[in-house]
Amino acid sequence: MNTFKSLDAIERPSLTTAEAAYYLNRQPQTLRNWATRNDGPIKCTRIGGRLAWPTSAVRELLDALRSENQPA
Repeated sequence: MNTFKSLDAIERPSLTTAEAAYYLNRQPQTLRNWATRNDGPIKCTRIGGRLAWPTSAVRELLDALRSENQPA
């Protein structure tokens, strides 16, 4: 069962790791690896020791991926 809202409905500046992983269709551990290695397509920040993924960056990445997959 999907417990996440549409990304367009989210107005918060950042997403949790679970939320960002859901929208990016990745496992949460993948995002944690990006944060640890500092090599992912999105850079996170840490708020109170927790990872926070910028909502705008997730949207931009998804838009870029969609435009790449558009037929020419």
